[in-house]
Amino acid sequence: MDVINNRSEILFLYDVTDANPNGDPVDENKPRVDEETGVNIVTDVRLKRTVRDYLHYYKNLDVFIIEMRNDKGNLRTKEDRLGDFKNNEELLKKCIDVRLFGATTAVKDKTMTLTGPVQFKFGRSLHRVDIAYIKGTTVMPSKQDKKQGTFTEKYILPYSLIAFYGIVNENAAASQGINLTEEDINLLLEAMWNGTKNLISTSKAGQMPRLLLQIVYKERNFHIGELDKRIKFVSDKNDEGIRDIRDGKLEITELVDAINRYRDAIEKINYKIDERVILMLNGKETTLSKALTGFNTKELSF
Repeated sequence: MDVINNRSEILFLYDVTDANPNGDPVDENKPRVDEETGVNIVTDVRLKRTVRDYLHYYKNLDVFIIEMRNDKGNLRTKEDRLGDFKNNEELLKKCIDVRLFGATTAVKDKTMTLTGPVQFKFGRSLHRVDIAYIKGTTVMPSKQDKKQGTFTEKYILPYSLIAFYGIVNENAAASQGINLTEEDINLLLEAMWNGTKNLISTSKAGQMPRLLLQIVYKERNFHIGELDKRIKFVSDKNDEGIRDIRDGKLEITELVDAINRYRDAIEKINYKIDERVILMLNGKETTLSKALTGFNTKELSF
C-alpha cells in the first residue's frame, strides 16, 4: 500500500435539519453557538466520532477510540482496550483512527503520544442559526408520578449548514513513523460523507453531506489554507430564517480564484457534491466540474 507523500487539504460541508449536531454537555446539551456571531459550532471531536463509528460499524475496521463493553455490560476502559494489543506498533498497524488522528495514552507500561497527520478545525455554520426549544411528552410515567407520562425536552437547530476544514500533513506521518496510506485517506473521505448520512439517531437524524473537496498538492510543505473562509452561503432570507440548502446558493468565486492562483502546485482534486447544492461563480450558476476545468479532477464514487 502506498504511504502518503503529498499534503492535501479537505473542505467538507454538511447540513442539519431539526437536529442537534453537537450538544454542549455543560449547557443543557444545547447546540454550540458562538455568542458573538450567532454561528453554530461543531467540534472536531464530533466529526472524528462520526468517522470512527462509520469505519467500525459499517466497514468492520479496528478502531481504538470506540465505545465497547465487557461481558458484564460495563464500558471497557482505555487500559482494557490497550490490553488487546501486544504493543504500540501493533495498535498503530491495526487501528486506522490512530493512523489518522493520533492518540495519547499514559497507562502502566504503555505510553503513546502521537500527533495525528489528519487535523480538523472546529466546524462553523456559514450563517447565523436559530435555536429551538422543543417540549413533548412520553407515555411512560416517571417514578415520582405513576399516573401520567412525563415531559421531554430538547434543543435543536431548525437548520445549519456547517463547513469543516482539515489538513492531511505528510510530515507529521513521516516524522512519527505513521504509515498512513492513500487507502486510509480514501476511507476517511468515505466515512465523512457516508458516516454523516448514516447518523440516524434521535438527535442526529436529518444530517446530509453536501460538498466534499480534497486538494492534493505536488509540493511538500505547501497548502493554500483557509478553504472554509473562501466560500459563502448567499440567501435572500435572513440567516435565522434559512431552512433548506435550496434557500441559498454557495458562492465559490474566492475559492476557485485561489485554486487557480496556485494551479501549478496542485496535483489533483477529488470531490463529491450533492445534487441539490446550487453553486455560484462570478455571479453565475455553475457546476463543480465546470468550475474546476483544466485541473486533474476525480468525482468520488462512494
